[in-house]
Amino acid sequence: MHVGVTVGFMPEHSSAGQQVFQYQITIENRSGDTWQLLARHWDIQDGNGRLFSVDGEGVIGEQPLLRPGAKYTYDSFVTIEIQPGHMRGYYVMQDAWGERAQVPIPPFHLSLGERVLN
Repeated sequence: MHVGVTVGFMPEHSSAGQQVFQYQITIENRSGDTWQLLARHWDIQDGNGRLFSVDGEGVIGEQPLLRPGAKYTYDSFVTIEIQPGHMRGYYVMQDAWGERAQVPIPPFHLSLGERVLN
């Protein structure tokens, strides 16, 4: 699996104490097996050093199935109090035989004007 991230600041939705960032994730199955994304885990830290975690089923209400060579892309957003911040996490994936694996999401920064592609 390969996970790529792009991120951008959303000034039109941000205010003092509420900084909003949009991010786009692309997951590409570079293996020879079919995998399903079951769950996600995020660790999010703001510029004050406050750390919080988010766990949930799937992504944006879906649990996509990725066949060999398939890509899945989705958009989401995060709000932090103070810039700069950063996010990192992982997906829980399961293959057709019920084996589970954690797929790391590359860490990315949440700061004004930054765009990152992993």
